[in-house]
Amino acid sequence: MILDLDTAKKTAELLLQINAIKLNPKNPFTWASGWKSPIYCDNRIILSHPKIRIYVREQISKQINELYGKPDIIAGVATGAIGIGILVADIMNLPFIYVRPNSKKHGRQNQIEGSYNSEQNVVVIEDLISTGNSSLVAVDALREVDLKIKGMISIFTYGFPTSYENFKKNKVELHTLSSYDMLLEQALSINYINQKDYKILSEWKKNPQEWGN
Repeated sequence: MILDLDTAKKTAELLLQINAIKLNPKNPFTWASGWKSPIYCDNRIILSHPKIRIYVREQISKQINELYGKPDIIAGVATGAIGIGILVADIMNLPFIYVRPNSKKHGRQNQIEGSYNSEQNVVVIEDLISTGNSSLVAVDALREVDLKIKGMISIFTYGFPTSYENFKKNKVELHTLSSYDMLLEQALSINYINQKDYKILSEWKKNPQEWGN
């Protein structure tokens, strides 16, 4: 769910501006999953742009305060959300932890890095939502050590129906600064894409697994 349309529009425009999101319907990218995609998103690029990372940090912390008040801990999903999660925790003067996809194979074999106590309230930060599966693996790890998940806030979502189903099934409240639909509207409004591109990009979201095959 998007809380603020102005924030969603500005976030989308900034992501395009710094090439954190690239749209290329004529020469699609290939994701690790093998899907052909006209969009590629790497929100870690935000960290290289001080003004933009400050904007994103402020918008996420503002939404956390509005939605949940002040939690006990901020958790970032490794690796993409570690940087922005630290920035959010810093501005909110809160402890920070992060969650790996799997436990380490050496040392203490941690999946969760950082200090925490059971029953503490946690807001999870994510950089990007596709199907939501990797994000929910992190949620499961946090719940296994008896941390209470207040919700998750992500910078961007593709808005796939399966992601909303997954979050609902796992009883996790998800909010995002911006979305794929908002991105396309902004890209069209600033002439980043034309109407033909817009149509192609809209079609991709309807069936991303088969698009381009």
